Amino acid sequence: MNNFPKKLQEKINQRKAQNMLRQLGTEHDLIDFSSNDYLGFSKSKLIFDMTHHYLDANSLSRNGATGSRLLSGNYELYQEVEDTLCAFHHSESALIFNSGYNANLGFFASVPQRGDVVLYDEYIHASIRDGITMSHAKSYKFKHNDLDHLDEMLKRVQHDESEIYIVTESVFSMDGDSPDLVSLIEISKAFKAHLIIDEAHAIGVLGKNGVGLLQELGIENDVFARIITFGKALGSHGAAILGSKALTQYLVNFARSFIYTTALPPHALMTIKSVYIELPKTHEISKLKKNISIFKMEINKNKLQNAFIESHSAIQCCLIRGNENVKAISNQLIKKGFDVKPILSPTVSEGKERLRFCLHSFNSEREIKEVIQLLATLLAI
Repeated sequence: MNNFPKKLQEKINQRKAQNMLRQLGTEHDLIDFSSNDYLGFSKSKLIFDMTHHYLDANSLSRNGATGSRLLSGNYELYQEVEDTLCAFHHSESALIFNSGYNANLGFFASVPQRGDVVLYDEYIHASIRDGITMSHAKSYKFKHNDLDHLDEMLKRVQHDESEIYIVTESVFSMDGDSPDLVSLIEISKAFKAHLIIDEAHAIGVLGKNGVGLLQELGIENDVFARIITFGKALGSHGAAILGSKALTQYLVNFARSFIYTTALPPHALMTIKSVYIELPKTHEISKLKKNISIFKMEINKNKLQNAFIESHSAIQCCLIRGNENVKAISNQLIKKGFDVKPILSPTVSEGKERLRFCLHSFNSEREIKEVIQLLATLLAI
């Protein structure tokens, strides 16, 4: 008996008709140009062995945390890892969440209050939008990386009785580009606004030892909060909000995605700590930076620079209008053994569909040259 709601089926049918239906893929042996595993840490035997050795040595072989952190799940390893994060990222305090989505939901649903204003970049991550939607604050988007537009909006929304929050990403997940963070901090200070930076795609990639873009620029202490994730370049799981001790205290008391969820198990936490032990030693970051340079040189060599969004990160995007067109070219690349994902509307704006290349330390120079040459051939057809 099929009693699936008619309205829901109509929405699925509409997605199918517009060639926008999302589907889960399966594991494959294609050459990876799509995952967020920029340093290959998710498959690192060294990190795996380090994690298990520590757990065995400290009798932390249990499978689960047994409860939320406010009940029974706040075991000693949590404090160790949060102290590690504070030292590595020059932060007064750190609070671990179960995922980047949970961190963004918890922060933006609880911190901005009724009467406050949130100004966010129009390309901000969906999890931040969802968190803002759950808050009681007013929210307005500004044009992507357009600080003049942000300045205009700040002049319009400034009121003595309200707090203003500005949120952006240090590296944008769908474009790979970055805002002018130094100027952004100057603007936020001028308007006494609180600046929040999501560093999900910068951690492990940018700065010495992968500290992120804010620390690379030496401005990490000028922001209200940093949101970092461990499931991208760090190849593990979870996220953290870095900020003041007062902010951590507030989130522990009011961030519902922190309060009402089971804590991470010891294995997940120790994997994070192992990654941070490895970051200052690894050669994978320098390999990744070399591959980014090679990729950009190949773009220029094949005269594709006008098709790509300017980016110095591990995310390089080739704009190809139309879901049908970008999916067709992605399928051709897949047939040749390259896993390059199409990013379709409505994930991005209609007309801004693109192939999203994620570069890794383990991609070979030959693989990079071959995939760009193939792309050039397909775009010329």
